[in-house]
Amino acid sequence: MEKTPATGAALAAPPAEYGTDSITKLEGLEAVRKRPGMYIGDTMTYGLHKLVYEVVDNSVDEALAGFCSDIEVVIHVDGSLSVQDNGRGIPVGPHPDPKFKHKDTLEVVLTELHAGSKFGNGAYKVSGGLHGVGVTCVNFLSEWFKVRIQRNGKVFEQGYARGVPNSPPTEVGTTDKRGTMIHFKPDPTIMETADFNFETLSQRLRELAFLNAGLHITIRDERTQKEHDFKFDGGIASFVEYLNKAKTVLHDKPVYIKSEREGVSLEIAMQWNDGYDERIFTFANNINTHEGGSHLSGFKSALTRTLNSYAEKGGQWKDLKETPTGEDAREGLSAVISVKLSNPQFEGQTKTKLGNSEVKGLVEQMVNDQLASFLEENPPLAKKVVAKIGDACRARIAARKARETVRRKGVLDGGGLPGKLADCQSRDPNESELYIVEGDSAGGSAKQGRDRRNQAILPLRGKILNVEKARFEKMLTSAEIVTLITALGTGIGAEDYDPEKARYHRIILMTDADVDGSHIRTLLLTFFYRQMRELIDRGYVYIAQPPLYKVTRNKKDIYVKDERALNEYLLKIAAEHTRVKTPNGELGGSEFKALLEKVITYEERLEKQAKRRDARIVDAVVQATKLSAELLTDEAAVLAEYAAMRDYCERRMPDVVGRMLKDVQQDPEHQAKKLIISTDVNGSMKESVFDHAYLSSPEYLELVSLREAFNALGKAPYRVQVDAGEVTAFSVQEVLAAVRKDAQKGLGLQRYKGLGEMNPEQLWDTTMNPLTRTLLQVRVEDAVESDDIFSLLMGEAVEPRREFIERNALDVQNLDI
Repeated sequence: MEKTPATGAALAAPPAEYGTDSITKLEGLEAVRKRPGMYIGDTMTYGLHKLVYEVVDNSVDEALAGFCSDIEVVIHVDGSLSVQDNGRGIPVGPHPDPKFKHKDTLEVVLTELHAGSKFGNGAYKVSGGLHGVGVTCVNFLSEWFKVRIQRNGKVFEQGYARGVPNSPPTEVGTTDKRGTMIHFKPDPTIMETADFNFETLSQRLRELAFLNAGLHITIRDERTQKEHDFKFDGGIASFVEYLNKAKTVLHDKPVYIKSEREGVSLEIAMQWNDGYDERIFTFANNINTHEGGSHLSGFKSALTRTLNSYAEKGGQWKDLKETPTGEDAREGLSAVISVKLSNPQFEGQTKTKLGNSEVKGLVEQMVNDQLASFLEENPPLAKKVVAKIGDACRARIAARKARETVRRKGVLDGGGLPGKLADCQSRDPNESELYIVEGDSAGGSAKQGRDRRNQAILPLRGKILNVEKARFEKMLTSAEIVTLITALGTGIGAEDYDPEKARYHRIILMTDADVDGSHIRTLLLTFFYRQMRELIDRGYVYIAQPPLYKVTRNKKDIYVKDERALNEYLLKIAAEHTRVKTPNGELGGSEFKALLEKVITYEERLEKQAKRRDARIVDAVVQATKLSAELLTDEAAVLAEYAAMRDYCERRMPDVVGRMLKDVQQDPEHQAKKLIISTDVNGSMKESVFDHAYLSSPEYLELVSLREAFNALGKAPYRVQVDAGEVTAFSVQEVLAAVRKDAQKGLGLQRYKGLGEMNPEQLWDTTMNPLTRTLLQVRVEDAVESDDIFSLLMGEAVEPRREFIERNALDVQNLDI
């Protein structure tokens, strides 16, 4: 290799020639799959959910155009997701453009970037998906993608694999419905995460329902059976009422402003409450502009100016030492700002900030005009709001004095750390951890068991102040909170708080597993959420997970973190000591354990289907028949499978058969039949529908797949070899029950409640050792829901909290009283 004369360093081999053939252009499918971040932001959590929003936005655009009233989103057990609407349905048939003469219109929409009906202000006046790449990108970034169109009395279907069509659109049936259903599974070779978050999606769908009055949106998670149903006829005024439902409001009805000027439509709803936090959500063409933009800037400046002008004119702030600021005007304010415009300018495809400069002035004018008129026309309301702002100004001045007083006493200035803090040796925040521990006893054990190099311990005595109910100056009178603020090093308050100064980048809340521990943890989370939200957003706040159980077996103690881990431990014992004799031979060890894990999954999946179908009937259909979507075209075959299922029930569940009814109906959309089995569930008849949609769903197909795995056991009965002898089992579920019962014999099980029950070594091994501990990172997936929960559980209003407790009482587990 060549060397430079001056340094003698080796030179790399000369690069290949740079010429015209070095210039390439990525287009279409290749461009999206090679550079997905350019289109959906990233390939992590944000980008994953962006795929869903792009599909849902198309359905909402149909609602904006007046053709869609219902949208259903379903997260399936196989990691796929479907969106169904009752809009016009994507057009199907030859495309008129000669350039696409070999492509169906549906295929053009799903495979051509910037192809759509949102560019000429014809089919859609306003739209969130103006880039025209949304659903196409979803197709290109999916392992598989299926579309189903109901349009003009016909049903069409088409499937894709990583953006490539499997076949042309096919007519499969007839219908009197209309709409589009898109079902896709993100491509794991591109997306770094493929786990849809129910709360994240719920927040966006709730927003869309609020922003589109009367639009009915449902979301269902087949993995957990969580379900939300959103429909708000009051639009954004209902949104503000929802935000304040656990608050005491200053005026019954939100202030509502609606105006249109120079092609910009503006809606604002706002309502003040007696709290201390401002909550403002901004949207442009239904897109949540998290970073605000010109519409938010215009609103803030107009709000402050209009309120100050009104109060000064009435002489209501004569006693104030300072003019109220914008923050004072927005204290306790919940507001939603929604603008709709034909040509929005967002910061990139991710659309988190509105950039249209002309919108700021237009919003200012509209707010100035209408808010001023509203205040003049509603003097009692105006007087309450102005008085609230005056109180906020006085409180801000008092808080500043309180902060200065506390600072003069030598805290909050970083000059000295609290005496009860056992600090770590490291001064690098990236590797430093702060354990906030409940009580001096557990704090003592933690101090002895910790790694002094990078683990600091701060014991807190008792329950800290509930900051949801206290003003800032009162918060600074709490010794425990001042100690916490000082240890963190961030300062506090709008003027002093700086998250960059955080002394620890892992702040771990470690409390007992009883009611008091849960309360203390909630108080701490309330403090961080209300006063240091940025530390949560940066991922600095964690919750320690001490073991829930100590299991004693053969005089040895083992710590188990939760119920799932306890099940795993019991199965491990079973695999070591239990075997099952089947017609296909004997099964034991790891192979037997893997099979039992599948049985547990099967039971969980059946239980989660109980809301919509009789789980006993689903189990019988899966275990005793070969019923499938394809078989539904043959009525005789369907009846034969029903007979097999009924025979299975007569042998296993004769009580179910007594009131069992069957009905075979037409399913013209699939040119097939559907089987409906009605059974008695707790005194009322419940229908279990087995149609093409269900029998081809991931939920049903997973059950079938699990059943096929059970074939390793052969046909029942099975003989389970346990320590006490032999147990006969007539189903895989009975095998699992026998194994569990045997594994629990001779075990000592202790449920932990307090950290103080463990000595320093045990606390280190189970909860503090980075190699063995489990930490839960605190994240805000649904800002509206999170805010509502803190207000509901920790706020002044009692009635909403009582209703919450009554509504969720039956779901409580491990209640400690």
